Amino acid sequence: MVASALANKLGHEINPDFKIGCMLALSGIYPMTCHPEDVFGAYDFRRRALIFADVMMRGYYPAYAKGIFEEYDFELKMAAGDEAILRQYPSDFLAFSYYRTTAFDHHAEVTVTTGGQQASINPYLKATPWGWPIDPKGLRYVLNELYDRYQKPLWIVENGMGNIDVVEEDGAINDDYRIEYLASHIAEMKIAVEKDGVDLMGYTPWGCIDLVSAGTGEMKKRYGFIYVDMDDQGHGTLKRTKKKSFNWYKKVIASNGEDLSID
Repeated sequence: MVASALANKLGHEINPDFKIGCMLALSGIYPMTCHPEDVFGAYDFRRRALIFADVMMRGYYPAYAKGIFEEYDFELKMAAGDEAILRQYPSDFLAFSYYRTTAFDHHAEVTVTTGGQQASINPYLKATPWGWPIDPKGLRYVLNELYDRYQKPLWIVENGMGNIDVVEEDGAINDDYRIEYLASHIAEMKIAVEKDGVDLMGYTPWGCIDLVSAGTGEMKKRYGFIYVDMDDQGHGTLKRTKKKSFNWYKKVIASNGEDLSID
């Protein structure tokens, strides 16, 4: 945390106009029911996900951090001047990844994945083949949550869906599910900016080209607009092929997100 603050200090000394931020892997969280244990559990669940952002964006450790440290028998050691450094040089914006939301059920176990914390499956949402709920409205919710919390600009730096892409006999890859996922999320992002007043610096999807999934170590869990001919065992020609989503997203970029129509 101190190193991050000092990097902010140095960057602003080099150029006062620099905007220097931090990035967190996040997901959205809902209480599974209106049971008080679910409601407060979801609230506490979220604070644990945002503890690092709270320090880097606000410049100090929140009061609830003490209880978490005690729970893990962890003693935070601070050198003289550390608190002053944190307060003087917080991050200018928060970048985050968003793939899905999860629901907190006080009866269920909580796990952590590359997509953020994961609790129980929301019965009201469809899911990807890997079980990640698809929740465009959740992106608007998270954007508002974070902007209300920090009142600083945000940046969505990862958003996408892992899926099994099929190469047709003519070589086409018709990933309409990916187009629908991204279009619906960008539409909610637009509402958050125009209606809710969220200050959003930018948006970049995950990802441009197929690669090995960090979450599962699989090549078949594909996110890209460009198909790479390789399987989970490393077999393939590595040939690159544009998917249907490639030209769709090219159009989205050219229109600055205004044209989300699906052909």
